[in-house]
Amino acid sequence: MTAPTTELEAARAMTRAGIAGKIADLRARHIATDRDHDLSDQLDRLLQLDASGRQIAVPVRFTAEMETRGITLIEPAGGGKTTAVRRLLSKNAALNPAGGPARHLHVQVPSPATLKSLGLEILRSTGFQGVAARTTAWDIWGIVRHRLSVLGIAVLWIDEAHDMFLSGSAREIDDMLKMLKSLMLGEAGVILILSGTGRLSEMTSYDPQVDRRFTKVVPTDLVVGGHEDKVGKLVADYARRAGLGLEWSDEMSGRLIRASRGRFGRAVETVVNAIERALLDGVATLTATQFAEAWGMQEGCAWHDNLFIARDWSVRVLDGAAEEFDAARTLRQRKKLERS
Repeated sequence: MTAPTTELEAARAMTRAGIAGKIADLRARHIATDRDHDLSDQLDRLLQLDASGRQIAVPVRFTAEMETRGITLIEPAGGGKTTAVRRLLSKNAALNPAGGPARHLHVQVPSPATLKSLGLEILRSTGFQGVAARTTAWDIWGIVRHRLSVLGIAVLWIDEAHDMFLSGSAREIDDMLKMLKSLMLGEAGVILILSGTGRLSEMTSYDPQVDRRFTKVVPTDLVVGGHEDKVGKLVADYARRAGLGLEWSDEMSGRLIRASRGRFGRAVETVVNAIERALLDGVATLTATQFAEAWGMQEGCAWHDNLFIARDWSVRVLDGAAEEFDAARTLRQRKKLERS
């Protein structure tokens, strides 16, 4: 005799809830990499210490104590840079005093990105409202500097910072860089953290005075032939935590590295997605099949083109069209700057 539909549905719901809980736990995990250590080291050198040697939410001053310094994190999309910076700032005791407001601020570059829209986004993040439409960009940034000072913000993190320079002229880029530089001057200067793709490095180097104020953190990619053991241990650890057996090999690690474009964050995401497929399918062992299913749904590719199935996985070109588009856009930007 079969159970009533409501009982079956309840059982399935409980199963789905259990799976969702496991997946949430896996997604919440953070695996520290060299990038995390480099970011922490750089932030440590930019925050002052009190008489007892403890960090305080006051930037170190350079150049006759008139300037602060910043950090740029340069990493392709999917590397996990946003998660890394968010964790860095949230775990720093000096920037998160007990019983008081956080001394750091996070903003994501708005679209379209202009000097005025970015300034307004920073103000919005501080809780400031009611800027008149006719207020000029320069006046808005004057309010930004005042708000950051009043709130005691020591670190301003601008995420997706490469978008600040997406389509601007040489004049607009120069104005944006000058404004960033102004945030790092004087008694109210803050530590700036800019995170973005390689385009960010190209644009900040446009102004040597801005460029010298930033330490660059550029994580290395995972590579086939060099990181299979590391990736294999990662997959085994996640499978164990999910209560699954594992069929794996160095070749599968290589396929995962290629499928993730060498980016650690993407690799972790694919592992979690594959585990979710295994749990939903009710299988006891994590295999290439679940990785192929998870990656295929993400990429929207045919089964025979799937890197976890295809024999020629090591030579297949990924993101060719996207790379061509980005290269063409960069070329247009350079020509625009040369004409300005």
